[in-house]
Amino acid sequence: MSSTFLDAGGVTPKLKSEDVASSDPMDNILICYSTTEDFTLKQRRGFSSLHLLLLLLHFLSSSAIFASAKVVGTAAVYSDSGLNYTKHTRKVGSLRLSRIKRHLEKINKPPLLTIESPDGDIIDCVHKRKQPALDHPLLKNHKIQRKAPERPKSKTLKKEEEGGKRENNNNNKTSEGMIAWQMWHQKGESCPKGTVPIRRSTVDDVLRAKSLYDFGKKQLAPTATRIPSSVSIPNANGGSSRQINAPDVVSANGHEHAIAYTGSSQEVYGAKATINVWDPSIEEVNEFSLSQIWVLSGSFDGSDLNSIEAGWQVSPELYGDSRPRLFTYWTSDSYQATGCYNLLCSGFIQTNSKIAIGAAISPVSAAAGNQYDITILIWKDPKLGNWWMGFGENMLVGYWPAELFTHLADRATMVEWGGEVVNSAANGRHTTTQMGSGQFAEESFGKASYFRNLEVVDSDNSLTSALDISTLAENNNCYDIKSFSNDQWGTSFYYGGPGYNPKCP
Repeated sequence: MSSTFLDAGGVTPKLKSEDVASSDPMDNILICYSTTEDFTLKQRRGFSSLHLLLLLLHFLSSSAIFASAKVVGTAAVYSDSGLNYTKHTRKVGSLRLSRIKRHLEKINKPPLLTIESPDGDIIDCVHKRKQPALDHPLLKNHKIQRKAPERPKSKTLKKEEEGGKRENNNNNKTSEGMIAWQMWHQKGESCPKGTVPIRRSTVDDVLRAKSLYDFGKKQLAPTATRIPSSVSIPNANGGSSRQINAPDVVSANGHEHAIAYTGSSQEVYGAKATINVWDPSIEEVNEFSLSQIWVLSGSFDGSDLNSIEAGWQVSPELYGDSRPRLFTYWTSDSYQATGCYNLLCSGFIQTNSKIAIGAAISPVSAAAGNQYDITILIWKDPKLGNWWMGFGENMLVGYWPAELFTHLADRATMVEWGGEVVNSAANGRHTTTQMGSGQFAEESFGKASYFRNLEVVDSDNSLTSALDISTLAENNNCYDIKSFSNDQWGTSFYYGGPGYNPKCP
């Protein structure tokens, strides 16, 4: 459906009413088809019988179009996903559509070039000085960092760092072909120098969210509480509730994790890991499955938690499909008002013209087949204080300016690596949404998903193996984690699970 048509001729009625469709059919007619700028509630009530008759005739002759304008359908887009989107379609009044379009105009900047990805994504090549990040009020006078930051020096043995290595029963070989890339490059197209690729957001993307305010944000319960430090409480599913050393509130809105983490008293200036990429199945549209790095500082039981996050995720609600996608996230107030996914709000400054945050990753791993992974590095520039993101072994994606944060403006106090899912328990039982590959950690290489070569950045900008880590999973019978260490993969772990099963009701 074209957004131009939904604009009712391109003129927005000046109605001061709620941003929802009216339950009165006549109200809906007047809202959808008014093309006068001075439409008021008073005029609305003063229509003559002739006016009403003409409007009814217009309505009857255009009923099919009217229906499509009022109810934004999404079934055609997701017909092959196996997900039920019916309950996520809704009636949308023109006032709400107008607000959505104004928001999209803010984040969808005018492109110099547009690329259509084979998966249906539209990638806009936007001049780097016009990207959404610079709209942030704290960045009005920010100058994009032009000089590349000094990458952390490695103290880890080279054999632990060689890219593309795979653990199996025979040998470990370097294979560049095993590194996952992005689908929008399959036709050989890329954005020109001086621009950044931005995945275009659509009206449908916003309508899948709970509200315009919630679009692009993690949904966490504001009143959830934390378990006191160093306390672990058993639960019914054989796991333990999260300790204070965790990125999100305890089981907020059904969020469940299988993670490895550093101690909370450690001074950290970054983290790195290589993450196995799969395409886990998702049961409900509003659920997701992700695998990521968290770099954290602040109070875990207050409202000032700072978090920088990056990895891959499958989120039908956010992207409209079930493909794994590269993502970022940030917040400076415990996921309340600040921050968002990817470039869906101002904040993260992209500098790379080849990586599109939010774009699909391809290829992905297959059980007992080829294993694909991505390497992500997050670290603080020791000179300017900005937090940079690296992709692969030598590619810079962009950075989170130091101005965005309070505690992270100094350093991080903890790092976490691992998986997270949302369990909405929509069918009166645990979700079947998978974490990682959908297999438990004991299945090991080729079946279970992995994080390998876990490293942290210390105060002298050096990478060291993350030796003293702990692991935690709330529901071991649903999703679990098993850490190990060897010469080639350093500190690593397998993790994941199928969700609902006889031991995870």
